[in-house]
Amino acid sequence: MAAGNTIRTYSQTLGIVALIGSMASLCIGTSFAKSLFDAVGAQGTTSYRLGFSALVLWCVWRPWRFPLSRKNALAIASYGLCLGLINFLFYMAIRTVPLGVAIAIEFLGPLSLAIFSSRRKIDFLWIGCVALGLYLLIPQSQQDISSIDPIGVMYAIGAGVFWALYIVFGQRTRNIHPGQATSLGITVAALFVLPFGISHSGAALLTPAFIVSGLLVAVLSSAIPYSLEMISLRSLPRKTMSILLSLEPAMGALAGLVILHEQLTTGQWLAIAFIVAASVGCAMTSPAPPVVDTDREN
Repeated sequence: MAAGNTIRTYSQTLGIVALIGSMASLCIGTSFAKSLFDAVGAQGTTSYRLGFSALVLWCVWRPWRFPLSRKNALAIASYGLCLGLINFLFYMAIRTVPLGVAIAIEFLGPLSLAIFSSRRKIDFLWIGCVALGLYLLIPQSQQDISSIDPIGVMYAIGAGVFWALYIVFGQRTRNIHPGQATSLGITVAALFVLPFGISHSGAALLTPAFIVSGLLVAVLSSAIPYSLEMISLRSLPRKTMSILLSLEPAMGALAGLVILHEQLTTGQWLAIAFIVAASVGCAMTSPAPPVVDTDREN
């Protein structure tokens, strides 16, 4: 292969560190984003994150350099719309739901997609873990009811549904240059969310201090995680990545505890543990993907 087409690889240790760093940056960025809600709301914060992320990616990838067919444009539009709804609904959820709980509920979307598309006997065990986790998240007493907002839970469930659809529609963009698909997809997401941000926050979005904070949210929640994940993709097997990514709800709970001082009940911690266990188990027992001989950089 010509030197210009060589794909750079990294050690597995570096890949693991990069992926953990990616999840940590995402959780910290989300925790920091929540501190902006009093100023510009979840709607405005989502607009900042997606808008600044789109600007950064346009500068990096310059998507206008690549041809775009009508079919590919529609695929990117569907992918971007799902991305916008994931971000919007998740930020709406964490207004009233602890970060770790919201991530665990949202995580049920892609986890359910993985389990129900497999249809293996072992997956009934993971379904049981998910069911137990959900049961523990359901308020069991008046005190529990006051600790978790049902509307926020519905927003988190909606984010999970669109995360699953994001995976489905994202697979339809595999033949499109990844830089073009990502930059245009996030642009669609930003354009979808921006009217909600403007309607809710208005001129407050133009406050310089808030703009700087919004840029920081975009960097921590998107630019750094996406960059670190690119290292992981070039050094870790898919199964290893899936297992490590399963830890994200637990990391979100810890970030919420340390940064936002969100206290979870014992039942909520157990629920997160069962959902993480289901995701890890699903990843560990999943069959190896077929080997595809291709020179295309993913």
